[in-house]
Amino acid sequence: MGASIKDVAVRAGVSIGTVSNVINRPEKVAPGTRELVLAAIEELGFIRNSSAAQLRAGTSRSLGMIVLDMANPFFQDVARGVEDVAAELGYAVLVCNSDERTEREEWYLQVLEEQRVRGVLITPVMADSKRLDALRRRGTPAVLVDRHAPQLDCCSVAVDDIVGGELAGAHLLERGRRRIAYVSGSLSLSQCTDRLAGLRRAVSSAGLDPDDIVQVVETPALKARYGYEAARDLFESGSDVDAVFCANDLLALGVLRAGIGAGRKIPEDLALIGYDDIDFAADAAVPLSSIRQPTAQIGRSAAQLLFEECDAPSGHAHQQVMFKPELVVRESS
Repeated sequence: MGASIKDVAVRAGVSIGTVSNVINRPEKVAPGTRELVLAAIEELGFIRNSSAAQLRAGTSRSLGMIVLDMANPFFQDVARGVEDVAAELGYAVLVCNSDERTEREEWYLQVLEEQRVRGVLITPVMADSKRLDALRRRGTPAVLVDRHAPQLDCCSVAVDDIVGGELAGAHLLERGRRRIAYVSGSLSLSQCTDRLAGLRRAVSSAGLDPDDIVQVVETPALKARYGYEAARDLFESGSDVDAVFCANDLLALGVLRAGIGAGRKIPEDLALIGYDDIDFAADAAVPLSSIRQPTAQIGRSAAQLLFEECDAPSGHAHQQVMFKPELVVRESS
């Protein structure tokens, strides 16, 4: 068992209150006494019990972050942006993976609130979360990440996914593609529906009927294996699609593998575009065209908004930050 604050006090020949002051308010302790206490701390290997101190204060030096899938490089890059800001201010980031399941998201919200985190950054599974609303009402600030706030009483940081879908659709149509499959995660996710809306808008703007051009293929989750399975089934059914737009790069990498396995030449037989522009996109067997998002900037902006609300909750003006995506064209299209 480690040394206690009482052990330090005995070794230094001072009161427990003096040791506490050295740890928490060193300016209140005379330099000579402070050096005695610090020497005792070093000799005994004393580690401050931050949890107890935080419990007394009512908050911790940590933030909670709940994402849909931490295995997705997009969320890893966003989390790095969050960590950059948090570390500068002396905070740790507790990252939780909801796995696109509402019950798991709700459980993590409860755990983070019990841990008295300073605030929560979250990419919610559903547009509305009663558990998240309750947490905010009880005084824990929250910022939506990769989601546009449906109401103006909450900060959010997102990318204009309708514009992103439109960029992908316009590019494919310019290349002469007229049978486009949209391979998506669950359409309960607003990102997926917004990217589809943008694709359909591009088709309409070209004077074509989206119902004739766009085929929607919904998968259980935004993972490469589901992209592979969806594309394999599509090719085995005899589909004559000449382009695929995927709701993220992981799905697109799965589609790419299935296309190569089915003997489709890319991009001659099948043009392919992903979304997020993760690092793996440029290094794929056929370098992948993608819609780029400013991932680290999303994380940094979200963390800054959260700290602003934490520091001045009554005077804080909620903001809805919306970044513009960018089309990156590579060999796959």
